[in-house]
Amino acid sequence: MDALDQLNVLGLALAAVLVAMACVKSDRVRSWRASVNPSAPDLPDSAFVAARVLFLSLAGVGVYLAAQGFGVSDDASWSDGELTSAVRQTTDDLNGYTFQADESGTPLAFPDYASLIEDKVLQYGGGDAPGYGVAVDPAETNTPAKASFTITADGTDTAFCTRLTRTRSKKDDYTPPGITGGEGTLTYQGYRLTTSLEKGEC
Repeated sequence: MDALDQLNVLGLALAAVLVAMACVKSDRVRSWRASVNPSAPDLPDSAFVAARVLFLSLAGVGVYLAAQGFGVSDDASWSDGELTSAVRQTTDDLNGYTFQADESGTPLAFPDYASLIEDKVLQYGGGDAPGYGVAVDPAETNTPAKASFTITADGTDTAFCTRLTRTRSKKDDYTPPGITGGEGTLTYQGYRLTTSLEKGEC
């Protein structure tokens, strides 16, 4: 439970205390006042009515603010379900994903696999998930052909391991037009990804 949730729970607890105070009978309050200060003037019934209205109003405000706070907390963090759904959709989307790379093997459409996975997870997070807070950590043994990534997110202890395998796909090669508009001489090699998913860190 983060700090905001703790504050929201405290607000609900205070609201419950205020409701309990509003339910205390006036005779019991008068008896208590008389035992503490026998010479104190008696309180009119209107004072108890005003106090109950005040306590219940404050309790209502406290419940409302706590509910709003829980909503903000939910929007600012990932749940297990949100991350699970987003990672599964990401894995499905990247299975069969094609791209081209330059002579050094660097993809043309994205900077690296980790950035590609992170963008996809955020895309499939849905309206209730925040558009940030996802971490994609590459394994130390990664190569351009085979790579594994541990996916986590703020607000949940759930982790997933996505594995990518890159295979050569000649049919996805791309040759841009030449300077004069004819066929170019430079061909970017095409590749295709296959993916698998496991629960837990890589």
